[in-house]
Amino acid sequence: MTYDSDVEIIEESGSGKVSIPKVVVNKEAVDLMDASDNDDDVMIIEDSIDQKLSEEEQIELNKTLAEKKKEEGNLAYTAKKYKQALELYSQAIELCPQCAAYHNNRSACLLMLGQPRMALQEAREAVRLDPKYVKGLLRVAKCQIVLGDVAGASSALREATALEPHNAALDTERRNLDAVSRLTKELDLAIEKADYRRALFCAERALTVATGSSHLRCRRAECLVYLGRYSEAQDIVHDMMRADSMDVDAIYVRGMCLYYQDEVEKAFNHFQQVLRLAPDHQRARGVYRMAKSLKTKKEEGNLAFKKGKLPEALQLYSEALEIDPANKSTNSKLYFNRATVQSRLNKTAEGIADCTKAIELDPSYVKAYLRRAKCYLQSEQYEESVRDYEKVCGLDRTRDHMRLLNEAKLELKKSKRKDYYKILKLARSATTEEIKKGYRKQALVHHPDRHSSASEAERKEQEHHFKEVGEAYAVLSDRNKRLRYDNGQDLEDGSEGYSAADVDPSNIFQAFFGGQPNAGYRFAQGGGGGMPGGHPFDFGGHGGHGGFHYTFG
Repeated sequence: MTYDSDVEIIEESGSGKVSIPKVVVNKEAVDLMDASDNDDDVMIIEDSIDQKLSEEEQIELNKTLAEKKKEEGNLAYTAKKYKQALELYSQAIELCPQCAAYHNNRSACLLMLGQPRMALQEAREAVRLDPKYVKGLLRVAKCQIVLGDVAGASSALREATALEPHNAALDTERRNLDAVSRLTKELDLAIEKADYRRALFCAERALTVATGSSHLRCRRAECLVYLGRYSEAQDIVHDMMRADSMDVDAIYVRGMCLYYQDEVEKAFNHFQQVLRLAPDHQRARGVYRMAKSLKTKKEEGNLAFKKGKLPEALQLYSEALEIDPANKSTNSKLYFNRATVQSRLNKTAEGIADCTKAIELDPSYVKAYLRRAKCYLQSEQYEESVRDYEKVCGLDRTRDHMRLLNEAKLELKKSKRKDYYKILKLARSATTEEIKKGYRKQALVHHPDRHSSASEAERKEQEHHFKEVGEAYAVLSDRNKRLRYDNGQDLEDGSEGYSAADVDPSNIFQAFFGGQPNAGYRFAQGGGGGMPGGHPFDFGGHGGHGGFHYTFG
């Protein structure tokens, strides 16, 4: 019995590998009959024997099949079905592994699938198989540009140029290489100048060409850290570490994120890990050293403050602020600490300035707003104080913060009235005797008769001041009125029968200096009766008996 020959192609799944097709030919079946058996008992034995092709024939067959796979791969690649194309090119390589073009095509697929490192390996294999394969050299250069390897890409392009100096594809790769090279240099220069916005711009532009550069991605993340965009930086390094958990640049940037968010101990652990993996990592070493110095100086300042050594604490906080200007989180606390010291040293203006800097670095820093609001109150900047307390209540509305806000509003309201203490040039804690002395001095300074020879505008101004002095004394010399005034109550509400319009400063002046309400008073200008060139006046009854005499100096 004779059987037709069958061709069986066996494919093994996995890893994109395809088995080389094998041809299996069934040999003509031979009927063997045992002479001793009966005709009815016939055993047919089939024995399959591989019909082997010659080595040359097998190579030619593999080439034909590989070329077919390549053409199918090209169609899939043109249709942007890169995974399918990759599988077909891999099958072609299994059939004909020494073909440089197949490796180069597989490199192209890997590059389109976002695997530039594997693509570079395939391109290098193509060039190894054929050192004069220009397309392979161009593919090597393209992969290295995507990876941001400027030096490697330059070398590959030089080799390609030497073989085919007029190849049109050279110009495209040279432009891409020049762009990456230029932007990388500008990036490094901008970081050196601490111009992180410019550096970020350069990194992002470079990444539009060098899309697979881990170095540029880390530099971009580093810029984001310096700009305070920590979550964005964390996302970048998280993705990088999923691909390679031992990526030292990614670990370094994660450490920076922690450091600049004031998680110092965690940051130290990351920097130490980087230095264990890469002892020559200069950036990690520099930031680690700076971070330790900043932590030490801050702790020294805190210790001096607790011991009451305020000038020393002030100096230490100032030194700490010079260590790392980019650390917004820590520096905002240092400015607040220094503002607290300034306030304790009665340097209110300096305290306000330091609180303002702390708030600029951390706009939600409640303690800094509270400290500045208190300093504003102390320097009688009531509207500014109220504004800060309102901000505090917006950030953290508590009973204590509302109380402080209401107290500041009361002070603001009081500040809009006449400040009787200021008129008499007194402190708010002035005693009764001090109030009398203050009135005596200011009344004599502003009495209209003292300025009778001045211009009309000057006389009106002095009359106004003289009236205010009388009003101030009328309120502050009365215990009940003073209490209401100090509490911010309105003295003009009629409850006490008081009205500033009813105050007669002349009567107050006369009563204070001992005259009678109906007794006149006289000012005499000239030198007689007083100090030479002075302005003598007297109060009294008939003939000056029992009166009061005073000379303006």
